[in-house]
Amino acid sequence: MALGDELGSLNFESMIGGPLIAVIKAQTQSSIAAVDFIKAVGFDHDAAGAITGPTMVSFTYSKPVEQKDANGVVTVVPRDYKLTVPFLTMLPIPFIRVEETTVDFNAKITSVNESSSSTQHGLNAELGGKAGWGPVSVSLKVSYSFKKSTASSEKIERTYSMAVHVRAVQDELPAGTERLLSILENSIKEVPVAA
Repeated sequence: MALGDELGSLNFESMIGGPLIAVIKAQTQSSIAAVDFIKAVGFDHDAAGAITGPTMVSFTYSKPVEQKDANGVVTVVPRDYKLTVPFLTMLPIPFIRVEETTVDFNAKITSVNESSSSTQHGLNAELGGKAGWGPVSVSLKVSYSFKKSTASSEKIERTYSMAVHVRAVQDELPAGTERLLSILENSIKEVPVAA
């Protein structure tokens, strides 16, 4: 098999497409995780699991307030206020986006063809004779051998390496999520605590 044939037999579609499909699936899972995070952390649920409203955090704090008495004298006194804030507006929402994917693929193919050939010839001859009072006899024995052997071997070494580099960044909030957070921010209430 020639080196060109060897490279042509590689399935580049799955080798390069596989990591890219994995990146798309990871991006999909990241989006689903962001939606699940918003549902779980940002909203209250009833016993059946239906959303009942945004999760609100309330706390009380003191701040100085100017106060006039009956004589018109202005004094600064501490006053307690209660602040109610949607919990979702206080958290970073994880919108992770894959910004860049690099697929590096290296193939090293080493091909070695070895062949050897050997031949052997053999000749064996034997001559014998008899002489006496009668007819003379002569005998001749001849043998010939030929042997040829051929050996061939092929050795192919393949080394493949792949590196996938993925760079993910925090993405901008989608327009719908920004609108939701704006609505929730408008529901922030600061009310004085009754004395």
